Amino acid sequence: MAQFQEVEKQSIMHPKPPGLTLHYGTAGLRTNAKHLDHAMFRMGLLATLRSKNTKATIGVMVTASHNPEEDNGLKLIDPMGEMMAPAWEHYATQLANADDLLTVLKDIIEKEAINMSQEANVFVGKDTRSSSARLSQAVLDGVSALDGHSKDYGLVTTPQLHYMVRCQNTKGKYGEATLDGYYSKLCQAFIQLTKNASNRTDDQKLLSVDGANGIGALKVREMESHLKKELQISLFNDGSQGKLNYQCGADFVKVQQKPPTGFKMNPGERYCSFDGDADRIVYYYTDSEGQFHLLDGDKIATLMSTFLKELLEQAGLNLKVAVVQTAYANGSSTHYLENTMKVIVRCAKTGVKHLHHAAQEFDVAVYFESNGHGTVLFSEAAEEKICQLAEDPNINDEKKRAALLLQNTINVINQTVGDAISDMLFIEAILAIKGMSVQQWDAVYADLPNRQLKVKVADRRAIDTTDAERRAVSPPGMQDTVDSLVNKYKQARSFVRPSGTEDIVRVYAEADTQESADALAHEVSLAVYRLAGGVGEEPKPLH
Repeated sequence: MAQFQEVEKQSIMHPKPPGLTLHYGTAGLRTNAKHLDHAMFRMGLLATLRSKNTKATIGVMVTASHNPEEDNGLKLIDPMGEMMAPAWEHYATQLANADDLLTVLKDIIEKEAINMSQEANVFVGKDTRSSSARLSQAVLDGVSALDGHSKDYGLVTTPQLHYMVRCQNTKGKYGEATLDGYYSKLCQAFIQLTKNASNRTDDQKLLSVDGANGIGALKVREMESHLKKELQISLFNDGSQGKLNYQCGADFVKVQQKPPTGFKMNPGERYCSFDGDADRIVYYYTDSEGQFHLLDGDKIATLMSTFLKELLEQAGLNLKVAVVQTAYANGSSTHYLENTMKVIVRCAKTGVKHLHHAAQEFDVAVYFESNGHGTVLFSEAAEEKICQLAEDPNINDEKKRAALLLQNTINVINQTVGDAISDMLFIEAILAIKGMSVQQWDAVYADLPNRQLKVKVADRRAIDTTDAERRAVSPPGMQDTVDSLVNKYKQARSFVRPSGTEDIVRVYAEADTQESADALAHEVSLAVYRLAGGVGEEPKPLH
Protein backbone atom coordinates (compact mmCIF):
# COMPACT_ATOMS: atom_id res chain seq x y z
CA MET A 1 0.00 0.00 0.00
CA ALA A 2 1.18 3.49 -0.90
CA GLN A 3 0.33 4.69 2.63
CA PHE A 4 2.81 2.28 4.20
CA GLN A 5 5.53 3.28 1.73
CA GLU A 6 4.99 6.89 2.80
CA VAL A 7 5.17 5.87 6.50
CA GLU A 8 8.41 3.99 5.83
CA LYS A 9 9.90 6.92 3.94
CA GLN A 10 8.89 9.48 6.58
CA SER A 11 9.96 7.35 9.56
CA ILE A 12 13.56 7.49 8.30
CA MET A 13 13.37 11.24 9.05
CA HIS A 14 12.23 10.43 12.62
CA PRO A 15 14.62 7.65 13.73
CA LYS A 16 14.15 5.82 17.04
CA PRO A 17 17.14 6.19 19.42
CA PRO A 18 18.60 2.76 20.28
CA GLY A 19 17.88 1.34 23.73
CA LEU A 20 15.16 3.87 24.66
CA THR A 21 11.93 2.53 26.22
CA LEU A 22 8.91 4.78 26.69
CA HIS A 23 5.64 4.07 28.48
CA TYR A 24 2.27 5.72 27.74
CA GLY A 25 0.46 6.08 31.07
CA THR A 26 -2.25 8.21 32.71
CA ALA A 27 -0.20 11.36 32.05
CA GLY A 28 0.52 10.38 28.45
CA LEU A 29 4.12 10.06 27.26
CA ARG A 30 6.90 12.08 28.87
CA THR A 31 10.70 12.22 28.89
CA ASN A 32 13.57 14.54 27.94
CA ALA A 33 12.54 16.36 24.76
CA LYS A 34 15.77 15.34 22.95
CA HIS A 35 14.55 11.72 22.77
CA LEU A 36 10.99 12.26 21.58
CA ASP A 37 11.02 13.02 17.86
CA HIS A 38 10.32 9.41 16.73
CA ALA A 39 7.59 8.94 19.37
CA MET A 40 5.79 12.12 18.27
CA PHE A 41 5.80 11.00 14.62
CA ARG A 42 4.44 7.61 15.67
CA MET A 43 1.73 9.13 17.87
CA GLY A 44 0.66 11.13 14.81
CA LEU A 45 0.21 7.77 13.06
CA LEU A 46 -1.70 6.36 16.04
CA ALA A 47 -4.01 9.39 16.29
CA THR A 48 -4.82 8.94 12.59
CA LEU A 49 -5.68 5.26 13.13
CA ARG A 50 -7.79 6.15 16.16
CA SER A 51 -9.66 8.75 14.10
CA LYS A 52 -10.39 6.21 11.35
CA ASN A 53 -11.39 3.69 14.03
CA THR A 54 -13.86 6.03 15.80
CA LYS A 55 -14.92 7.98 12.66
CA ALA A 56 -14.31 11.11 14.74
CA THR A 57 -11.75 13.86 15.31
CA ILE A 58 -8.92 12.96 17.73
CA GLY A 59 -6.63 15.41 19.57
CA VAL A 60 -2.88 15.35 20.21
CA MET A 61 -1.54 17.78 22.81
CA VAL A 62 2.22 18.28 22.92
CA THR A 63 3.10 19.05 26.55
CA ALA A 64 4.86 17.68 29.62
CA SER A 65 2.48 19.53 31.97
CA HIS A 66 4.20 20.33 35.30
CA ASN A 67 7.53 18.68 34.33
CA PRO A 68 10.66 20.86 33.86
CA GLU A 69 11.19 22.89 30.67
CA GLU A 70 13.70 20.41 29.18
CA ASP A 71 11.11 17.60 29.18
CA ASN A 72 8.26 17.19 26.75
CA GLY A 73 5.55 14.68 25.99
CA LEU A 74 2.08 14.30 24.62
CA LYS A 75 -1.47 13.30 25.48
CA LEU A 76 -3.96 11.83 23.01
CA ILE A 77 -7.58 12.96 23.28
CA ASP A 78 -10.59 10.77 22.45
CA PRO A 79 -13.76 11.99 20.64
CA MET A 80 -15.68 13.39 23.63
CA GLY A 81 -12.63 15.28 24.86
CA GLU A 82 -11.79 12.50 27.33
CA MET A 83 -8.50 10.66 27.79
CA MET A 84 -7.63 7.89 25.39
CA ALA A 85 -9.18 4.42 25.86
CA PRO A 86 -6.91 2.05 27.89
CA ALA A 87 -6.47 -0.47 25.03
CA TRP A 88 -5.07 2.34 22.88
CA GLU A 89 -2.66 3.41 25.63
CA HIS A 90 -1.19 -0.08 25.22
CA TYR A 91 -0.90 0.47 21.45
CA ALA A 92 0.82 3.82 22.10
CA THR A 93 3.48 2.11 24.23
CA GLN A 94 3.95 -0.65 21.62
CA LEU A 95 4.25 1.81 18.76
CA ALA A 96 6.64 4.16 20.58
CA ASN A 97 9.02 1.27 21.30
CA ALA A 98 8.67 -0.76 18.08
CA ASP A 99 11.86 -1.61 16.19
CA ASP A 100 9.73 -2.86 13.30
CA LEU A 101 7.26 -0.01 12.98
CA LEU A 102 5.22 -1.34 10.04
CA THR A 103 4.59 -4.74 11.62
CA VAL A 104 3.15 -3.13 14.80
CA LEU A 105 1.13 -0.65 12.74
CA LYS A 106 -0.41 -3.40 10.60
CA ASP A 107 -1.11 -5.46 13.73
CA ILE A 108 -3.14 -2.58 15.26
CA ILE A 109 -5.05 -2.09 11.98
CA GLU A 110 -5.90 -5.80 11.87
CA LYS A 111 -6.84 -6.11 15.57
CA GLU A 112 -9.17 -3.10 15.40
CA ALA A 113 -10.45 -3.94 11.88
CA ILE A 114 -9.69 -0.39 10.73
CA ASN A 115 -10.95 0.70 7.32
CA MET A 116 -7.90 2.51 5.93
CA SER A 117 -9.96 4.36 3.32
CA GLN A 118 -11.97 6.05 6.12
CA GLU A 119 -11.21 9.79 6.41
CA ALA A 120 -9.17 10.86 9.47
CA ASN A 121 -9.07 14.21 11.30
CA VAL A 122 -6.58 15.15 14.00
CA PHE A 123 -6.38 18.39 16.04
CA VAL A 124 -2.89 19.27 17.31
CA GLY A 125 -1.92 21.76 20.02
CA LYS A 126 1.28 22.60 21.89
CA ASP A 127 2.54 24.34 25.04
CA THR A 128 5.24 27.03 25.27
CA ARG A 129 8.32 24.79 25.66
CA SER A 130 11.16 25.55 23.23
CA SER A 131 10.94 21.96 21.94
CA SER A 132 7.17 21.99 21.32
CA ALA A 133 7.22 23.52 17.81
CA ARG A 134 9.63 20.86 16.49
CA LEU A 135 7.81 18.01 18.21
CA SER A 136 4.32 19.08 17.14
CA GLN A 137 5.62 19.18 13.55
CA ALA A 138 6.68 15.53 13.98
CA VAL A 139 3.08 14.72 15.03
CA LEU A 140 1.73 16.52 11.94
CA ASP A 141 4.19 14.53 9.76
CA GLY A 142 2.78 11.31 11.25
CA VAL A 143 -0.79 12.36 10.45
CA SER A 144 0.03 13.25 6.84
CA ALA A 145 2.02 10.00 6.33
CA LEU A 146 -1.27 8.08 6.70
CA ASP A 147 -3.26 10.59 4.60
CA GLY A 148 -4.94 12.13 7.65
CA HIS A 149 -6.21 15.72 7.77
CA SER A 150 -4.84 17.86 10.57
CA LYS A 151 -5.66 21.20 12.12
CA ASP A 152 -2.83 22.86 14.01
CA TYR A 153 -4.20 25.00 16.86
CA GLY A 154 -0.69 26.15 17.78
CA LEU A 155 -0.31 27.40 21.34
CA VAL A 156 -3.23 26.25 23.52
CA THR A 157 -3.70 24.90 27.04
CA THR A 158 -4.32 21.15 27.32
CA PRO A 159 -7.98 21.69 28.41
CA GLN A 160 -8.59 24.03 25.47
CA LEU A 161 -7.61 21.29 23.01
CA HIS A 162 -9.83 18.76 24.84
CA TYR A 163 -12.65 21.33 24.50
CA MET A 164 -12.03 21.82 20.73
CA VAL A 165 -12.16 18.06 20.09
CA ARG A 166 -15.51 17.72 21.89
CA CYS A 167 -16.99 20.77 20.14
CA GLN A 168 -15.98 19.35 16.76
CA ASN A 169 -17.43 15.89 17.45
CA THR A 170 -20.72 17.18 18.89
CA LYS A 171 -21.19 19.43 15.83
CA GLY A 172 -21.21 22.63 17.87
CA LYS A 173 -23.65 21.41 20.55
CA TYR A 174 -20.95 21.74 23.22
CA GLY A 175 -19.65 25.03 21.82
CA GLU A 176 -17.67 26.48 18.95
CA ALA A 177 -14.29 24.81 18.23
CA THR A 178 -12.30 28.08 18.34
CA LEU A 179 -10.42 29.92 21.06
CA ASP A 180 -12.85 32.81 20.71
CA GLY A 181 -15.74 30.37 21.16
CA TYR A 182 -14.09 28.96 24.29
CA TYR A 183 -13.54 32.38 25.89
CA SER A 184 -17.02 33.63 24.96
CA LYS A 185 -18.83 30.60 26.37
CA LEU A 186 -16.95 30.58 29.70
CA CYS A 187 -16.82 34.35 30.24
CA GLN A 188 -20.48 35.01 29.35
CA ALA A 189 -21.53 32.31 31.83
CA PHE A 190 -19.20 33.82 34.46
CA ILE A 191 -20.67 37.31 33.94
CA GLN A 192 -24.22 35.92 34.21
CA LEU A 193 -23.30 34.12 37.45
CA THR A 194 -21.69 37.17 39.08
CA LYS A 195 -24.79 39.28 38.31
CA ASN A 196 -26.24 37.39 41.29
CA ALA A 197 -23.58 38.80 43.62
CA SER A 198 -24.64 41.90 45.49
CA ASN A 199 -22.37 44.98 45.54
CA ARG A 200 -19.00 43.41 44.72
CA THR A 201 -16.20 45.84 45.48
CA ASP A 202 -13.13 46.24 43.25
CA ASP A 203 -11.12 44.44 45.95
CA GLN A 204 -13.41 41.42 45.72
CA LYS A 205 -12.95 41.36 41.93
CA LEU A 206 -9.14 41.26 42.22
CA LEU A 207 -7.30 37.95 41.89
CA SER A 208 -3.56 37.30 41.56
CA VAL A 209 -2.68 34.43 39.22
CA ASP A 210 0.64 32.56 38.99
CA GLY A 211 0.84 31.33 35.38
CA ALA A 212 3.78 28.93 36.07
CA ASN A 213 5.62 30.77 33.25
CA GLY A 214 3.56 28.63 30.89
CA ILE A 215 0.76 28.55 28.35
CA GLY A 216 -1.93 29.42 30.95
CA ALA A 217 -0.48 32.90 31.38
CA LEU A 218 -0.75 33.64 27.63
CA LYS A 219 -4.32 32.40 27.53
CA VAL A 220 -5.45 34.37 30.60
CA ARG A 221 -4.12 37.50 28.84
CA GLU A 222 -6.13 36.63 25.72
CA MET A 223 -9.27 36.06 27.80
CA GLU A 224 -9.17 39.27 29.86
CA SER A 225 -11.13 41.45 27.40
CA HIS A 226 -14.02 38.92 27.47
CA LEU A 227 -14.36 39.34 31.25
CA LYS A 228 -15.50 42.99 31.00
CA LYS A 229 -13.67 43.88 34.26
CA GLU A 230 -15.95 41.54 36.25
CA LEU A 231 -12.72 39.82 37.29
CA GLN A 232 -9.51 41.80 37.46
CA ILE A 233 -6.52 39.52 37.16
CA SER A 234 -3.06 40.44 38.31
CA LEU A 235 -0.81 38.02 36.42
CA PHE A 236 2.68 37.02 37.54
CA ASN A 237 5.11 34.31 36.38
CA ASP A 238 3.78 35.10 32.91
CA GLY A 239 6.78 33.64 31.04
CA SER A 240 8.42 36.99 30.25
CA GLN A 241 11.34 36.30 32.61
CA GLY A 242 11.11 33.05 34.56
CA LYS A 243 11.53 29.43 33.55
CA LEU A 244 8.52 27.15 33.02
CA ASN A 245 7.43 25.40 36.26
CA TYR A 246 10.64 26.47 38.02
CA GLN A 247 9.85 27.35 41.66
CA CYS A 248 6.32 28.29 40.63
CA GLY A 249 3.08 26.72 39.48
CA ALA A 250 0.43 24.55 41.15
CA ASP A 251 2.66 21.50 41.64
CA PHE A 252 5.42 23.51 43.34
CA VAL A 253 2.95 25.26 45.66
CA LYS A 254 1.13 22.02 46.57
CA VAL A 255 4.26 19.91 47.22
CA GLN A 256 6.35 22.62 48.93
CA GLN A 257 3.35 24.07 50.84
CA LYS A 258 4.66 27.58 50.16
CA PRO A 259 4.05 30.40 47.67
CA PRO A 260 5.89 30.64 44.33
CA THR A 261 9.18 32.54 44.43
CA GLY A 262 9.60 36.03 43.10
CA PHE A 263 6.63 37.92 44.50
CA LYS A 264 5.37 39.34 47.79
CA MET A 265 2.00 38.24 49.14
CA ASN A 266 -0.33 40.69 50.87
CA PRO A 267 -2.17 39.22 53.89
CA GLY A 268 -5.77 38.19 53.19
CA GLU A 269 -5.60 38.56 49.38
CA ARG A 270 -6.53 35.65 47.07
CA TYR A 271 -3.90 33.95 44.96
CA CYS A 272 -4.02 30.93 42.67
CA SER A 273 -1.46 28.95 40.68
CA PHE A 274 -1.87 27.02 37.42
CA ASP A 275 0.49 24.25 36.35
CA GLY A 276 2.50 24.32 33.09
CA ASP A 277 -0.33 23.26 30.75
CA ALA A 278 -3.14 24.83 32.83
CA ASP A 279 -5.12 21.73 33.79
CA ARG A 280 -4.49 22.09 37.56
CA ILE A 281 -5.21 24.90 39.99
CA VAL A 282 -4.65 25.56 43.70
CA TYR A 283 -5.59 28.64 45.77
CA TYR A 284 -3.74 30.14 48.75
CA TYR A 285 -3.35 33.20 50.98
CA THR A 286 -1.37 34.38 54.00
CA ASP A 287 -2.99 35.49 57.25
CA SER A 288 -2.12 38.56 59.34
CA GLU A 289 0.66 36.57 61.08
CA GLY A 290 2.23 35.74 57.72
CA GLN A 291 1.15 32.08 57.95
CA PHE A 292 0.66 30.39 54.54
CA HIS A 293 -2.71 28.66 53.88
CA LEU A 294 -3.23 26.30 50.92
CA LEU A 295 -6.66 25.51 49.44
CA ASP A 296 -6.04 22.44 47.30
CA GLY A 297 -8.25 20.14 45.22
CA ASP A 298 -10.08 18.85 48.32
CA LYS A 299 -11.07 22.38 49.40
CA ILE A 300 -12.09 23.20 45.81
CA ALA A 301 -14.26 20.06 45.52
CA THR A 302 -15.94 20.89 48.84
CA LEU A 303 -16.72 24.48 47.77
CA MET A 304 -18.13 23.40 44.39
CA SER A 305 -20.20 20.45 45.65
CA THR A 306 -21.68 22.47 48.53
CA PHE A 307 -22.73 25.23 46.11
CA LEU A 308 -24.26 22.75 43.64
CA LYS A 309 -26.11 20.77 46.32
CA GLU A 310 -27.66 23.98 47.75
CA LEU A 311 -28.77 25.13 44.26
CA LEU A 312 -30.30 21.77 43.39
CA GLU A 313 -32.26 21.83 46.67
CA GLN A 314 -33.46 25.39 45.98
CA ALA A 315 -34.50 24.34 42.46
CA GLY A 316 -36.37 21.36 43.89
CA LEU A 317 -34.45 18.96 41.66
CA ASN A 318 -33.88 15.52 43.10
CA LEU A 319 -30.52 14.74 41.47
CA LYS A 320 -27.75 12.57 42.88
CA VAL A 321 -24.68 14.69 43.77
CA ALA A 322 -21.36 12.97 44.45
CA VAL A 323 -17.74 13.90 45.08
CA VAL A 324 -15.06 11.59 43.70
CA GLN A 325 -11.72 11.70 45.52
CA THR A 326 -8.55 9.60 45.66
CA ALA A 327 -6.86 8.03 48.67
CA TYR A 328 -4.79 11.25 48.95
CA ALA A 329 -7.86 13.33 49.85
CA ASN A 330 -7.54 14.82 53.32
CA GLY A 331 -9.59 12.84 55.87
CA SER A 332 -11.19 16.06 57.14
CA SER A 333 -12.67 16.82 53.69
CA THR A 334 -14.17 13.33 53.40
CA HIS A 335 -15.59 13.57 56.94
CA TYR A 336 -17.10 17.01 56.26
CA LEU A 337 -18.68 15.98 52.94
CA GLU A 338 -20.17 12.75 54.28
CA ASN A 339 -21.28 13.90 57.73
CA THR A 340 -22.06 17.62 57.41
CA MET A 341 -22.96 18.05 53.74
CA LYS A 342 -24.47 14.54 53.41
CA VAL A 343 -22.94 14.17 49.94
CA ILE A 344 -22.04 10.78 48.44
CA VAL A 345 -18.24 10.35 48.42
CA ARG A 346 -16.53 7.83 46.15
CA CYS A 347 -12.85 6.93 46.26
CA ALA A 348 -11.18 6.13 42.93
CA LYS A 349 -7.66 5.05 42.00
CA THR A 350 -5.10 7.84 41.49
CA GLY A 351 -5.17 9.30 37.97
CA VAL A 352 -7.78 11.62 36.50
CA LYS A 353 -9.11 9.05 34.03
CA HIS A 354 -10.19 6.85 37.00
CA LEU A 355 -11.97 9.78 38.70
CA HIS A 356 -13.63 10.87 35.46
CA HIS A 357 -14.94 7.35 34.88
CA ALA A 358 -16.33 7.08 38.45
CA ALA A 359 -17.95 10.53 38.16
CA GLN A 360 -19.95 9.42 35.09
CA GLU A 361 -22.10 7.19 37.33
CA PHE A 362 -23.90 10.16 38.95
CA ASP A 363 -26.28 12.96 37.91
CA VAL A 364 -23.86 15.64 39.09
CA ALA A 365 -20.33 14.77 40.21
CA VAL A 366 -17.41 16.90 41.30
CA TYR A 367 -14.08 15.13 40.95
CA PHE A 368 -10.69 16.44 42.09
CA GLU A 369 -7.30 15.07 42.93
CA SER A 370 -5.80 16.93 45.88
CA ASN A 371 -3.18 18.35 43.45
CA GLY A 372 -5.92 20.58 42.00
CA HIS A 373 -6.77 18.57 38.87
CA GLY A 374 -10.51 18.17 38.45
CA THR A 375 -13.86 19.36 37.13
CA VAL A 376 -17.63 18.84 37.41
CA LEU A 377 -19.66 16.43 35.26
CA PHE A 378 -23.41 16.73 34.57
CA SER A 379 -25.23 13.75 33.05
CA GLU A 380 -27.28 14.44 29.91
CA ALA A 381 -30.46 13.77 31.90
CA ALA A 382 -29.39 16.26 34.61
CA GLU A 383 -28.62 18.96 32.01
CA GLU A 384 -32.03 18.37 30.39
CA LYS A 385 -33.91 18.69 33.70
CA ILE A 386 -32.03 21.89 34.60
CA CYS A 387 -32.76 23.47 31.17
CA GLN A 388 -36.45 22.48 31.27
CA LEU A 389 -36.81 24.03 34.72
CA ALA A 390 -35.03 27.24 33.69
CA GLU A 391 -37.52 27.66 30.82
CA ASP A 392 -40.64 26.76 32.86
CA PRO A 393 -42.86 29.90 33.13
CA ASN A 394 -44.83 28.47 36.08
CA ILE A 395 -42.09 28.21 38.74
CA ASN A 396 -41.50 30.62 41.62
CA ASP A 397 -38.65 33.15 41.72
CA GLU A 398 -36.39 31.12 44.02
CA LYS A 399 -36.59 28.03 41.79
CA LYS A 400 -36.09 30.17 38.67
CA ARG A 401 -32.98 31.83 40.10
CA ALA A 402 -31.50 28.47 41.16
CA ALA A 403 -32.22 26.90 37.75
CA LEU A 404 -30.61 29.81 35.88
CA LEU A 405 -27.55 29.67 38.15
CA LEU A 406 -27.24 25.94 37.44
CA GLN A 407 -27.59 26.56 33.70
CA ASN A 408 -24.76 29.12 33.75
CA THR A 409 -22.68 26.79 35.92
CA ILE A 410 -22.93 24.10 33.22
CA ASN A 411 -21.54 26.64 30.72
CA VAL A 412 -18.69 27.95 32.86
CA ILE A 413 -17.40 24.40 33.41
CA ASN A 414 -15.17 22.52 30.97
CA GLN A 415 -16.59 19.02 31.44
CA THR A 416 -13.99 17.32 29.25
CA VAL A 417 -11.10 17.48 31.73
CA GLY A 418 -9.69 19.50 34.64
CA ASP A 419 -9.23 23.09 33.39
CA ALA A 420 -7.46 25.72 35.53
CA ILE A 421 -9.09 28.66 33.69
CA SER A 422 -12.63 27.23 33.87
CA ASP A 423 -12.19 26.09 37.51
CA MET A 424 -10.87 29.55 38.45
CA LEU A 425 -13.93 31.27 36.93
CA PHE A 426 -16.32 28.90 38.72
CA ILE A 427 -14.56 29.34 42.08
CA GLU A 428 -14.56 33.12 41.69
CA ALA A 429 -18.28 33.07 40.81
CA ILE A 430 -19.14 30.95 43.89
CA LEU A 431 -17.15 33.21 46.24
CA ALA A 432 -18.87 36.27 44.73
CA ILE A 433 -22.42 34.81 44.93
CA LYS A 434 -21.91 33.60 48.51
CA GLY A 435 -20.11 36.81 49.52
CA MET A 436 -17.32 34.62 50.92
CA SER A 437 -13.74 35.62 51.54
CA VAL A 438 -10.90 33.15 50.93
CA GLN A 439 -10.49 32.90 54.75
CA GLN A 440 -14.16 31.97 55.21
CA TRP A 441 -13.82 29.34 52.50
CA ASP A 442 -10.72 27.94 54.21
CA ALA A 443 -12.49 27.85 57.60
CA VAL A 444 -15.25 25.47 56.40
CA TYR A 445 -13.12 22.61 57.76
CA ALA A 446 -9.51 22.28 58.98
CA ASP A 447 -7.20 19.92 57.14
CA LEU A 448 -5.61 17.12 59.15
CA PRO A 449 -1.80 17.47 59.21
CA ASN A 450 -0.28 15.09 56.65
CA ARG A 451 2.99 14.00 55.10
CA GLN A 452 3.91 12.35 51.79
CA LEU A 453 7.21 10.45 51.41
CA LYS A 454 8.70 8.14 48.81
CA VAL A 455 10.87 5.05 49.24
CA LYS A 456 13.18 3.72 46.51
CA VAL A 457 12.69 0.00 45.90
CA ALA A 458 14.27 -2.57 43.56
CA ASP A 459 10.90 -3.31 41.91
CA ARG A 460 7.73 -1.28 42.50
CA ARG A 461 5.63 -4.36 41.61
CA ALA A 462 6.54 -5.79 45.04
CA ILE A 463 3.64 -3.64 46.30
CA ASP A 464 0.16 -4.51 45.09
CA THR A 465 -2.97 -2.70 46.32
CA THR A 466 -6.75 -2.96 46.44
CA ASP A 467 -9.68 -0.77 47.63
CA ALA A 468 -8.77 2.20 45.36
CA GLU A 469 -5.12 1.85 46.43
CA ARG A 470 -5.92 2.27 50.13
CA ARG A 471 -4.86 -1.25 51.22
CA ALA A 472 -1.79 -3.31 50.33
CA VAL A 473 -2.32 -6.97 49.42
CA SER A 474 1.39 -7.69 48.95
CA PRO A 475 4.10 -8.12 50.18
CA PRO A 476 2.81 -10.36 52.99
CA GLY A 477 2.44 -8.55 56.32
CA MET A 478 2.62 -5.06 54.77
CA GLN A 479 -0.98 -4.04 55.50
CA ASP A 480 -0.97 -5.55 59.01
CA THR A 481 2.16 -3.53 59.80
CA VAL A 482 0.59 -0.30 58.47
CA ASP A 483 -2.59 -0.96 60.48
CA SER A 484 -0.68 -1.50 63.73
CA LEU A 485 1.37 1.69 63.18
CA VAL A 486 -1.79 3.72 62.42
CA ASN A 487 -3.33 2.50 65.70
CA LYS A 488 -0.55 4.23 67.68
CA TYR A 489 -1.75 7.71 66.66
CA LYS A 490 -4.96 9.77 66.95
CA GLN A 491 -7.17 10.47 63.88
CA ALA A 492 -4.53 8.63 61.88
CA ARG A 493 -4.60 7.10 58.42
CA SER A 494 -1.84 5.83 56.14
CA PHE A 495 -1.45 3.93 52.88
CA VAL A 496 1.30 2.89 50.49
CA ARG A 497 1.11 2.62 46.70
CA PRO A 498 3.60 1.97 43.90
CA SER A 499 4.45 4.81 41.52
CA GLY A 500 3.00 4.38 38.03
CA THR A 501 6.26 5.25 36.29
CA GLU A 502 9.35 4.59 38.47
CA ASP A 503 10.62 2.13 41.08
CA ILE A 504 9.46 4.05 44.11
CA VAL A 505 6.68 3.46 46.64
CA ARG A 506 4.67 6.47 47.76
CA VAL A 507 3.74 6.76 51.42
CA TYR A 508 0.89 8.94 52.72
CA ALA A 509 0.14 9.55 56.40
CA GLU A 510 -2.14 11.90 58.34
CA ALA A 511 -2.80 12.35 62.05
CA ASP A 512 -4.01 14.91 64.61
CA THR A 513 -0.66 16.78 64.77
CA GLN A 514 2.11 17.42 62.22
CA GLU A 515 4.58 15.70 64.55
CA SER A 516 2.44 12.54 64.63
CA ALA A 517 1.85 12.60 60.86
CA ASP A 518 5.62 12.91 60.26
CA ALA A 519 6.41 10.12 62.73
CA LEU A 520 3.79 7.81 61.22
CA ALA A 521 5.01 8.52 57.66
CA HIS A 522 8.58 7.69 58.71
CA GLU A 523 7.62 4.45 60.45
CA VAL A 524 5.55 3.31 57.44
CA SER A 525 8.47 4.22 55.12
CA LEU A 526 10.74 1.98 57.21
CA ALA A 527 8.22 -0.85 56.92
CA VAL A 528 8.13 -0.41 53.11
CA TYR A 529 11.94 -0.35 52.99
CA ARG A 530 12.20 -3.59 54.99
CA LEU A 531 9.28 -5.53 53.51
CA ALA A 532 9.30 -4.38 49.86
CA GLY A 533 13.03 -4.44 49.05
CA GLY A 534 14.22 -0.90 49.72
CA VAL A 535 17.27 0.41 47.83
CA GLY A 536 20.03 2.63 49.26
CA GLU A 537 20.00 4.06 52.76
CA GLU A 538 17.25 3.28 55.25
CA PRO A 539 14.76 6.21 55.53
CA LYS A 540 15.83 8.72 58.21
CA PRO A 541 13.43 10.37 60.69
CA LEU A 542 12.13 13.72 59.42
CA HIS A 543 13.20 15.74 62.47
